[in-house]
Amino acid sequence: MSETPTRRRRADAERNRARLLAQAETVFQEQGTEASLERVARGAGVAIGTLYAHFPSRRALLLALLEDRQDAVHALGDALLADAAIPPGEALARWMTAVAAHGATYSGLAGQLLGSLDDETSALHAACHRMSTVGAALVDRARAAGVVGADVSPDDVFAVISAASWLRGQTRDEARAEHLTGLLIAGLVPG
Repeated sequence: MSETPTRRRRADAERNRARLLAQAETVFQEQGTEASLERVARGAGVAIGTLYAHFPSRRALLLALLEDRQDAVHALGDALLADAAIPPGEALARWMTAVAAHGATYSGLAGQLLGSLDDETSALHAACHRMSTVGAALVDRARAAGVVGADVSPDDVFAVISAASWLRGQTRDEARAEHLTGLLIAGLVPG
C-alpha cells in the first residue's frame, strides 16, 4: 500500500512536467526565450518552485523543449559529414539552413544557444558544443574544397547562422526566410 502514494506522486510529477513543457512552448512562442518563468508556472497551474524542481534554470527548460529538434539537427550534421557524395558546399549550406531554422524556434533562442557554448555549467552546453564541432568540421571541408573563402572561420559561420535565425524570426513567410538564409550563406563563397 505504501507504493500507491509514491506512484501517485510520480504520476503527478510527470503531469506537472508535461504541463510545464506545454506551457513553456506556448509562452516562448509568444514572447521568446526571455519570457517570465513565473508566467510559465502559473499557466501550467503550478508554483514557481515546482518549475525549478523540474528545470533548475531557463536553459534546462529550453534543453527539455528542444531535445527532439536538437537531435534532428545533430543527426543531419552527422549524416552530412558521413556522406562523402554530398558536395562540401551543399553539405555546409544544408546544415546552416537547418541550424538557422532551429535557432529561430523562439525569439532569442540563437543568443541562448551561442551563450551556452562558453558556459560549461549550462544545460545546453553539451548540445551546443556538439553542434559547434560538427559545424567546424563542415566548414573545414568546405574551405578545403574552395567553396567558402579561405578566411571563413567556424565563428564566422555561426555569426551568419545567428543572423539567419534572427531574420527567420522576423518573417512568417517561409519562402522569404529561405531566400534570405540563402543570401547570407552565399556571402561565404569566395570571390
